[in-house]
Amino acid sequence: MSANGTEQSDTSQDMISLATLPYDLLLNIARHLELRDIHALQLTCKALHGFATTRPVYRNLATALLKRCRALPLHGFQRLSDLTDEQLVEAVNQATRLETAWLTRGPRPSTSSPYLTAGEGSTDGNRSWYKVIRAPPNEEVDWLSPITSSYSLCATKSGKVVCWDVHRDECLAEWDPKERWELWKCRVEFDIRTVFFTMAKVLQRSFDDRVMEFVLMKLEFPDKGEPRFSELATFKTIGIVMNVFLLDPSSCLLSAFVWVASSNTIGLYALLDWRKEEYVFIDTGIECSMSSNWSCILYKEQIVIHSEESDVAYQYFYPISVLQQHARPSSSASSFVPSISQRLGPVTTMSAPFIFPPQTRTSSPETIPDEEAQPNGDAPEGEAPNPDGADGDAEEDGGSGTISDGNPFPYPPWYPESAHFVRQWWPTLASVPRLSCTVVLLADHEPETHRTRYVLAQHYFKVPLIEPDELEQMPAAAAKAVEAAHANSPSVALANGASPGGSASSSEHGSWPEDATPDRPRKPSSAESSMMRLWYVSEPFEVVCVLDGMDDELDPDGGQERPRPLMAVDFGHAVWIEFAYPPEMDREDKRLRFVTFPPVTNDRDAMSYAGTSTADSLEGIVRTLEVPEELDLDAVETINIDQSQGAIIISVRDGKIFILCYE
Repeated sequence: MSANGTEQSDTSQDMISLATLPYDLLLNIARHLELRDIHALQLTCKALHGFATTRPVYRNLATALLKRCRALPLHGFQRLSDLTDEQLVEAVNQATRLETAWLTRGPRPSTSSPYLTAGEGSTDGNRSWYKVIRAPPNEEVDWLSPITSSYSLCATKSGKVVCWDVHRDECLAEWDPKERWELWKCRVEFDIRTVFFTMAKVLQRSFDDRVMEFVLMKLEFPDKGEPRFSELATFKTIGIVMNVFLLDPSSCLLSAFVWVASSNTIGLYALLDWRKEEYVFIDTGIECSMSSNWSCILYKEQIVIHSEESDVAYQYFYPISVLQQHARPSSSASSFVPSISQRLGPVTTMSAPFIFPPQTRTSSPETIPDEEAQPNGDAPEGEAPNPDGADGDAEEDGGSGTISDGNPFPYPPWYPESAHFVRQWWPTLASVPRLSCTVVLLADHEPETHRTRYVLAQHYFKVPLIEPDELEQMPAAAAKAVEAAHANSPSVALANGASPGGSASSSEHGSWPEDATPDRPRKPSSAESSMMRLWYVSEPFEVVCVLDGMDDELDPDGGQERPRPLMAVDFGHAVWIEFAYPPEMDREDKRLRFVTFPPVTNDRDAMSYAGTSTADSLEGIVRTLEVPEELDLDAVETINIDQSQGAIIISVRDGKIFILCYE
């Protein structure tokens, strides 16, 4: 059967053409085409137009986008399987346009975002490309996040959590504990139309033995009716809680990192089933460094602790079956406090070094101006030093780009002011690998001027750090550790017949060959290189920070405040507010800045910006975004980004939330 679905009676050589090839063969060819090629194919003839507009062709394009970690602009809690053929085509077209535009010219105001679709089908006055909704009345916003393009979830400084209808600009549901709680973690499960989140408060104010209470909540969005809050579980921790992770709501799995002050190590706290009154609390023996950034991921029935130092990343594997052996009963009694059961080292450990930019590179473009746009807040030409004056294409250099190049921002003096770990939060497909993205805001404080300068570092990573097809390049011990991580077999990973409860010294480690060290490792394969390559915004800038009151147990007098950078990240993107002029000019003008990094790929040369032939510069291209005149950047409280819809969400002190839509 041919592309147009008709039987071909004449298959002689002179009758064979692209349009007469079998559908399956054409589909296989189409897998190697990009959207612009598919569009060109549609213009050739009626038969190929019919083929190039079929659902399988666009499903392949959607899969390619998702593998590059680019979200599709779905509406509400839509899943890919819910889309009609026409909706799938439009979603792929829109996502590709957004990706291409942000990589080549930067975001510009858009008038076609789903956020702008009001209930009456109109926009508000002259607000053609942005929307303004109300914040909860008489409340200060402490945390804000979009929940699809239809809803937002807001936590206030008084402890309330509010679900807001973006289109109708009204409150749909509210959880009010009548006391101060802080929102710690939020996770959206699109398949079941539910948002899970944790709230926390301090019960005991001792620094080392701080006791905290957490409540695990869910916000359900039924097909009919209003969303509703409900409580799932409560639990307590002791010590300094670093973070909480909702690893898998479907299996009721939750974990937390706790700093063990006596040994300066990481404690792993876990609820293996939050419906049961039991917990696991172990001392991992993993040192807690000031320069470390931490995340926690579920992989094949294993809890994986992901740690990043300034030069290398580590992953520590704890099979749930091993942790289950250390479960203890918990209690709802007010006097109950959990305790560490024992020190338990990871069953498997592996590491991979970061790949830094070539030290010999020439200056690459930190920023590129958008010639057609005139963003608010930009200085007139000649009035101030202009960081946007670089050429538009990333410069090539003669550097090798190998991992022997040193860290351009080592610790010290550069320390992580904040680290953001992002997993694919959007609806995806089973065939799409699960990847993560790290964005770190590095800071260098200048004691003499009391000013802090910042740079941005970004990379992608996977779990495990090393794939089975890379085993041939590794020593035997490291290869064995990789096999264990993939096979989820503790007996394979343990050395010398040690028991799963042994110390960290009994676990296999993904070490480097004798002629290499973590500081000077041997160059890995190209697939590994593309994941561990660090991209930078290396021209120092000064991000705007807002002051949050510190917890009472850290500051009994209540006089100290901690600065919070006004920055938000999504997968491969970052947005922040910075001072537009250097400190010596004594001007407080601010501007909204944005960077998008090249998408995920295993091809080193392909991991670059459009219009460049190489990724050697490893330099992010920063843009200045246009903002509405009525948005006062001096009054911003929170900032967030929704890359799927091309939106920046900003709350301000006067009770408004701005949704800025870009294309």
